Order: sequence, then structure tokens, then C-alpha cells
Amino acid sequence: MMKKIELLVPVGSKDILPVAIANGADAIYLGGKRFGARAFAPNFSEEELVGAIEICHRFGVKVYVTVNTILFNEEMEDVIKYLKFLYLHHVDAVIMQDLGLIHLTRKYIPALEIHVSTQTHNHNSFGIQYFKDLGCTRVVFDRESSLEEITNVNVAIEKEVFVYGALCVSYSGNCLLSALQGGRSANRGMCAGPCRLLYTLIKGNKKVETNYLLSTKTLNTLPHLSSILDANIDSIKIEGRMKSKEYVAAVTSVFRKLINQYYRREKLSYDKEDEKKLLKTYNRQFTEGYLLSASSIMHKEYSNHQGIPIGEVVAVTNKKITIRLTDSLHQEDAIRFMKNQKGMYVNMLYNQKGLLVNSAQKGELVSLDNKERWMYDDLIHSKVHKTIDFQLNQELNCIPVKKLPVTMHFSASYSKEMTLSIVCFDKKVEVKGSVAEAAKNAPISALKIEEQLSKLGNTDYYVEAIEIELEDEIFINIKDLNTLRRDAIVALDLIRKEKARDDFSISLPFIEKKSSPMPKISILVRTEEQLKIALKNNLDYIYVVNEEMYFKYKTYSQVYLRLSRVNHTYKKYNKERLLCTELGSILAYRKKNILRGDYFLNVANDYTLDKTKSLGCSGVTLSVELSKEQLKNIKNKRDSEIIVYGTLEAMLIRNNPLSIGEEPAFLEDQSGKRFPILYEDGFTNVMSATKINKLEHIKHYFGFDVLRIELFDEDIIMTQKIINELKKNML
Repeated sequence: MMKKIELLVPVGSKDILPVAIANGADAIYLGGKRFGARAFAPNFSEEELVGAIEICHRFGVKVYVTVNTILFNEEMEDVIKYLKFLYLHHVDAVIMQDLGLIHLTRKYIPALEIHVSTQTHNHNSFGIQYFKDLGCTRVVFDRESSLEEITNVNVAIEKEVFVYGALCVSYSGNCLLSALQGGRSANRGMCAGPCRLLYTLIKGNKKVETNYLLSTKTLNTLPHLSSILDANIDSIKIEGRMKSKEYVAAVTSVFRKLINQYYRREKLSYDKEDEKKLLKTYNRQFTEGYLLSASSIMHKEYSNHQGIPIGEVVAVTNKKITIRLTDSLHQEDAIRFMKNQKGMYVNMLYNQKGLLVNSAQKGELVSLDNKERWMYDDLIHSKVHKTIDFQLNQELNCIPVKKLPVTMHFSASYSKEMTLSIVCFDKKVEVKGSVAEAAKNAPISALKIEEQLSKLGNTDYYVEAIEIELEDEIFINIKDLNTLRRDAIVALDLIRKEKARDDFSISLPFIEKKSSPMPKISILVRTEEQLKIALKNNLDYIYVVNEEMYFKYKTYSQVYLRLSRVNHTYKKYNKERLLCTELGSILAYRKKNILRGDYFLNVANDYTLDKTKSLGCSGVTLSVELSKEQLKNIKNKRDSEIIVYGTLEAMLIRNNPLSIGEEPAFLEDQSGKRFPILYEDGFTNVMSATKINKLEHIKHYFGFDVLRIELFDEDIIMTQKIINELKKNML
């Protein structure tokens, strides 16, 4: 029997729910009002969540709720209560990022299924095996992982991959750009999308280009979906909890069509109308993404929805804009002029004779009112794209009625009660009715019985097959048949309704307050000159980013090697000192090496700190997203390290899409802020434009075990000055 592959669909609001179900979703994912990685979607209240779960389960659709943000100490009691609420109301799984919360959930609500979010940076066997051993049932892979890399992860756990929708340019869970520049954290579901803005690339002292240099195309794997379905993948996921219901309807229906073809062992195919449907609902041009090893994922010319090309501007006056069409155009469509990137709704559409029309076709000349009084040079020869198709949206909003198939078996014989059994998936009911009689005049026919029993009207069901056993020359009252059918459906609804789960109490474990009397100092260095200054000042921990430099200076006991954030295989290290940046490295090296944890692990609460330390880290650098007050709320300061000065890595990008070489390079935003860029070992690092600097108020952070300096391009003089200032303020 062919393996069933789940089609997982986004639902950002309650009006999208029936669209997802009707168009063929096997499962949906949605978020509550808190703790989800799409804080600006409408999302669901608790009452709406209960209703959504009931509706989905009625139609055999699973519900996964996102609780996939990093969490702060003050939130832990609320979030564990929320998880208990979800469990009691039969949610199928919860998608999580925070390692501490995952452990608490496995301990206190062990029957609640956990899917490990892509925000947890799932990309290698060590980390994924850990979650499997912990009892998690599924991992959502990084969107940077290729199908080959995913297939090579030989862990007996469900694998979920994104196959369609928006792509982040940075590894999920590894992007701090929005948080550092505007205080809206991607790890808290509040990303402001700075990657979709204009930037100027500067190499050396030369401005190379100005464009949407960090903006990615839309992922679309449909052309090679069969290879994904053939792979060891359990769930294919559509991105889009911020998207419209038309988007969800279009994408879900096309994927459902191809998956059904796959189950029928047909060649997978979709036509031009399917593709146009997808392009019209949302696209930034398509790419097959890292999943299918596409050569390019960037679309730097534009960062917004592109729609489809439908013509070119051939004349502009103060009153009218004239377009020669290459595709159809209708009233109430929306268009964009690609030359000035301005858009408008088509409220009035005129034909070549100046008459108002409802629509026009390919090859025709049409005119629109120039309400904005755009100038000739603004629009002449501009390509025109349709970004909203009014007629298509009307079609997509006609939600087909979803019904569940049932099979029936009816039997009747003289002087015995009629019997009707109904089977719906794995549920079966049997009811008995009135006693059948011998016919005095016209006996009832099997055809008539089938007709009456098939009248399921406004119920959730339709009759897929019916078997009738009927003794000859028998009479049954139609009213009795209808009663029997209604009783059977009521019984079926009742048996399919989920039973309430028993309530229980949860009391979070006590976290002991621990602090250090006087902080130690750590420093991350990028050059040998910086390293020498750190050694001269006898700093407690010195982190180097270069392996060659580490081995040159490893005789100094305070020198540690900072490891890569992406590892599909691991070098053999024995009795080394390592700064780990991802979970897999901790698990791979903890038995034979001395480890510390870096800030990329997103440790933001005491429970996650405690668990990370117990895995083998002697100390852990806390998330840089913790505010002054949230740092104060950390109880175990003794095992914690915090960054008090430096340039942070804001983005981690696979490959080298900006073609960075040896010369200094920057991205400059429209306000003039410059973000340094480094390309090292197959990955691009976009650094923050501004430095963290807490040196003046350093005593506020006493109690933490280690205070850290994160160097970037500081010279010898500046390096010494920073160290001096930190030491002076500690006195």
C-alpha cells in the first residue's frame, strides 16, 4: 500500500479554515493569540481554537498549533497552562521551538504530541535524534536543507518540509536583523521583514548596486513534486499564515490535485491555468529553493507580489492611461505598473472607442482613468501586471461542500426489526428500527430503500456504497426508514465525537537562584592581533572563529574554538575547548571535549538554560533578545554569560548570493546604516549595523558569571580601550 503523505496547510484566521478543509488539506497549522511565530496574523482565540479543532476533526483533518517562539521566564506558567488547554481539547500536535518548554511538556503532558519547529534549526542527525529520543514525533527541517540532506538524516521520526510559499533569506531561528534594528523579533513572531527593503551593496569604497538584495523568490516545488513524494517525507507544508484565503484555496487545490494523481500512480501534471492561478494569488517569481538545489533563490528587482504580465502602456495623458493587452483584464482587477511600481484598481475600463466595458481580451487596446495624474515618463512603455484577479477570487471563494464518505448495510425480514449499519472511516454504528411486515399490496423495492437511506441532506456525509439484504414481498413504511436513517446518523455523530479528557494540575519545578560574586570576562576575536591583546590582558575565555588560529594558540587554557552553525557532518575533536552554536554540536562533542554554549542557541529562560547546561555545556551565553528587565529575571546567573559589547551576527545565509570576496563589503539601507558582510566557508554573515554597548551600566549585570565582548573590526588600540573600560566599570 502506498504511503500517505500529509498535505499541511496554513490557516491564519477563522475565515480561512473552511477554505483549507474544502480544498483538500490533510492537516492545518494555526496559532493562538500568543506564543506563535506569526504574531501579526489574526490568529485564533481559545474559543475559536476549540471550534476549529471540532470542525477539523469532524472532517478527518488534523490540527497543529504553533507555540514556536522563544519564551521568557515570566511566560512559562501561562504557556504550560495553554498547552494543557490544547491537550484537553484534543489538538493533534503542538509545534515548538523553545528547548526548555519542550522538556517541560514531555514531563508534564507526555501524551501531547510535539513537532519541533524549523525555528529550532533542524538540519542534522545529532540534533534530530535527540528530539526523537525525547519523544517528539516530528521535525520541521530548515528551508535551507536539500532533499538529499534530508533523506540522509537516518532517524526514525516524521519529516516535514516546506514545499511552497515565502522563503526567509536567513536560516530560521538564526535571524536577528529585525530584532536588532527595530525591536521586532523574528524569534518572537514579530519580524518586520527588513530583508524585503532596498539596500545598496558596497564593496571596498564602491557602490555596486541598489536593489532588493536580500529579498527571496517564492518557493514552488510543483515541477518536481514527484521526487519529494518519492522521498522519505511524511508531511509537505505550505507557508502562508499571513496570506489570503484565495491564496490558501489556490495553492491547496493544486497540490491536492497532484497528490491525488500520485496516489493513482499517474504522471504528475498541472496546466497553465493552475500555474496562472498560483501566480495571481501571490508570487515573487518562483524558485525550487534549496530543497531542490536551485541555482538562485533571490529576486532582487522587486520584493512585493508580482502577479502576471497582462500588457504594456502605449499612451499616457493627463486623463487616461492606454494599455495594449497580452492577457485579459476585468473591472475590479488590480494592476501594477512595473516602471514606477505603483498600483491601482480597475474601477472604470474603456475600450478603444472610449466606451465603458466590463472586460477586455488579449490584443485589445483599453484605457483607464489617470486618477493619480501620473506623468508620461512615469508610465510610457511600462509593463503592466495583474496583481488581483477579481473573477478568480470570486471562484476561489466559492467553497465546495465537504462531505465524508460512508458505507451502509441494511437488512430487513418478516417479523424482525430492520437493521442499518453505517461505517465512516474507522467508526461503525448499528441501529435497529421497527418490525418489517409482509406486503399486503405493493412491496417495497431495494431501489426505494436505497433512495431513502441516501438522503443525508445537511449532514456531514454522503453514501459511497450501500448494500441491501431484503426478503421478498416485504413492506416497510417510508417514515420508519427515515427514522432509522436519522437515528443511525445521530449515533454516528455521537461515536465520532471526542470524549472529554480528565483535567490535571501542573506545578513547574522550582528554579534555585544562583549568582557569581564577581563576573569573569570573555571575548570573541576575529584577528590574531585581537587575540594577542586578549591574552595580554589574561581574559578568562577567548573565543576564536578560525580553526587554524585555535590550534596555534590552544596551549592557552582560556582559548576556545567557536564552531559553525550549520553541520551535516562533524570533524573529530578530542579534548578540545569548543564554543557550540547549535544543538547537534553539543551532542556530538560533549563526551570528549569541554563545551560552552553560544547565543545562537536562543536560550531565553531558566528552564532552557538548565537543560542546555545539562547536555554538557559548562556555561551558556543567553539570547541577545533579552531586555534589561528579562535578564534581571534570570535566576541562574551563575551558569550564564551575556554579551555587553560588540557587533552581532544578524543573519546567516547559505551560499554567497551577494558574491562577497576578500575586500570589505557592506549593505547600506535607505537611512544610511551600514551592515558589514562576511563570506566564510559557504555561508554569508550579515552583521548588525550598530554595536551593543552596555559598558557604562555594567554593574546592573553583576551576578552573571561571564560578561562578553564580541569584536569585529576593532584594531589593537580599540580592543584595549574596550577591555579597559569594562574592567574600570567593574570596580
